[in-house]
Amino acid sequence: MKKFQGVFIKNSREIENLREADRLTANVLDAIGDEVRPGIPSWHLEEVARDLCAQYGVEPAFLGYQNYPFAICCSINEAVVHGFPSKDRILREGDIVSVDFGVRYNGMVGDSARTYPVGQISETADRLLCVTEAALYVGIEKAVQGNDVYAIGRAIQNFVEGHGFGVVRRYVGHGVGATMHEKPEVPNYDPGVRGVQLRNGMCIAIEPMVTEGTWEVDVLPDNWTAVTQDRKYAAHFEHSVAVTSSGPTILSVGDRGIVRYKSQYPEINKLA
Repeated sequence: MKKFQGVFIKNSREIENLREADRLTANVLDAIGDEVRPGIPSWHLEEVARDLCAQYGVEPAFLGYQNYPFAICCSINEAVVHGFPSKDRILREGDIVSVDFGVRYNGMVGDSARTYPVGQISETADRLLCVTEAALYVGIEKAVQGNDVYAIGRAIQNFVEGHGFGVVRRYVGHGVGATMHEKPEVPNYDPGVRGVQLRNGMCIAIEPMVTEGTWEVDVLPDNWTAVTQDRKYAAHFEHSVAVTSSGPTILSVGDRGIVRYKSQYPEINKLA
C-alpha cells in the first residue's frame, strides 16, 4: 500500500478485498431494505445486520468503533446520521429511515448507506430521497483521476441546492480501506479551496447527507445522533468507490446489483 499526499493508494489485491467487504455490506443493506415496513421496531434492522454478519463470518465494522454500541446507524426522519436502533422506536407509515453499515473482511472495511421509505411517504420526502440518491451518482461521476477531490462536493452541492434542498457540512465522506476513516475527507459541498488530487488506486466513500430545510445540525444528548436543527427530514446515501484509470468503480454492489430507490434522474443510471 503506497501513499500520495497522506492518502493510501490501494493495489489490485487490496481493492478486491475491499470490493468483497462492500459486497457483503450491500447484501446486508438489501436484506434490511426487505424488512423495512410500518409496525416493526427499528431494533429489528439491527438484528438482521448482526444475524447476517454471523452467517458471513464477518464483524460489523461500526460495533465498538469509538465505543459506538450498535452494528448499524439507524437514523429516522430528522436524524441525519449516527442514530441508534431501538426496541422502543416503532417505524410508522410516512417515516424515512437511513441505515449506515459496514463490515470488516480480510483487513478491509466496507461502508455504504441507504435511506428507505416506510410505507407511503409524502411527496416532499419522496423528492428528498430521489435527489439525495441522484446526488450520490453526480458526485461519483467526478471521482476521476486528476480531479480535485472537492470537485465531488461542488457537483453534489450544486445539484442538491438546485433542487431546493440543503447539504450538511458537519459530516463528510472519507477514504476507505484498512480503517474506518482514512484520508482524504470528501465533503458534499465546495469548501472553496483546493483539495487532494484523485489518483488511480484511491478508494473513497461518497455520502451526501441532504436536508429538507436547514443544513445545520444538532447532536442529541446521547452524543451520537445528529438531527437537523429545524427537525425537518434528512436523507443519506453512500457508496464506496475506487478511482481507476478507466473511471470510478462502485465497490458497494451486492449480489442483486445496484439497488436504487428510484431512477427518475438520469444521473442514477450512468454508472450502472
